[in-house]
Amino acid sequence: MAEREKKHTEQTSPGKEPSPNVETTTSTRPATAEQGSTAELQSKVAELEQALAGTKDQLLRKAAEFENYKKRVEGDFALIEKFSNEQIITGLLPVLDDFRRFLKSTRNGSDFEAFYKGVDLIFSKFMKLLEARGLREVESEGKPFDVHFHEALLQIPKTDVAPHTIVEEVEKGYTLNGKVVRHAKVIVAGEPEPAAARPMENPQNSADGEQRNSTATSDPQYDKAPDTSD
Repeated sequence: MAEREKKHTEQTSPGKEPSPNVETTTSTRPATAEQGSTAELQSKVAELEQALAGTKDQLLRKAAEFENYKKRVEGDFALIEKFSNEQIITGLLPVLDDFRRFLKSTRNGSDFEAFYKGVDLIFSKFMKLLEARGLREVESEGKPFDVHFHEALLQIPKTDVAPHTIVEEVEKGYTLNGKVVRHAKVIVAGEPEPAAARPMENPQNSADGEQRNSTATSDPQYDKAPDTSD
């Protein structure tokens, strides 16, 4: 009992500091670590939120830029579609002028040869304009039939040309820069028809038939005139 009081007196005496409590020290360290970890996480969250806000702002800007680009491209395409034929129409205007002058000059004329030459000149000018734009005629007559360039309307048996040869062109075909824009409509030669089969005659039967005919015509009863006295 006295020893317990002595120990209690030594521990609570003013001249001596109390010994550190082990339990108190161990409970303080985890709290400090948790506070540091929480502060670090909050800092990272703040950084991520800031980066997210910056990325969101960039995306909004890009979306706005793309929308403006889309509207601009749509407007450009509308203009291209509207005036895409301007160049070829401008090229056709001289041909139109030639037609007007030709019709005016031949209104009261009766010279067919001059009329034909005028039309031929305008046609040649028109074809040169189209050829300059890449238009080409599809060769057909006398050529082998090709499904890539020709459309067969009719097949006629022919003996003077090879089968599948084009013998007549009904409507011309055209290509534009190598692409078929209209197939040529043609008539194609077919296989010649075989000769009609005739029945084979037996020479013996033929001879017997001729002999019977000869006997019948030489019989006197065939030569006797019919009796009309009754």
